[in-house]
Amino acid sequence: MVEGKDRATLDHILTSCNGDKRALIAIMQKIQHEYRYLPRQALEYVAKKLGVSPAKIYSVATFYENFSLRPKGRYIVRVCDGTACHVRKSASILKTIREGLGLDKDKTTTDDMLFTVETVSCLGACGLSPVISINEQIFAEMTPEKALACLNKIREKEAGNYGKKREKIHL
Repeated sequence: MVEGKDRATLDHILTSCNGDKRALIAIMQKIQHEYRYLPRQALEYVAKKLGVSPAKIYSVATFYENFSLRPKGRYIVRVCDGTACHVRKSASILKTIREGLGLDKDKTTTDDMLFTVETVSCLGACGLSPVISINEQIFAEMTPEKALACLNKIREKEAGNYGKKREKIHL
């Protein structure tokens, strides 16, 4: 059940799209932007408000790769595994990042909801390979050590924001 602030947020999103079920994808994009994923309760609320079946909404959510039904961290780390990055050892970068964050292929988000790690087929920066992106910012000529340094820098920044020291990530 959606209540309070979430109801107001969802109603605002629906109003911004004129409550038009033809704008379903735009509505879902706005919900994901707000929550960093598509919460089940939000999708059910939208289905009811738009007069469409929850199955229709879930079919859209699962068809498009950019939609996520699972919560994501504040920082989305995408490791490119396209041809240029792959031949330059992006797999070892991915392995190191996952190990450093305590993640694996199935567990993609840290418990503190700070990081989500994904692989992508191409980030469009082949000449700079291997590359990763963190919240859409590209980091070129990566090594496992450089990748962990980027994550540690974020951890230190976040520790300052929350007034507590977070554990550093080590190889």
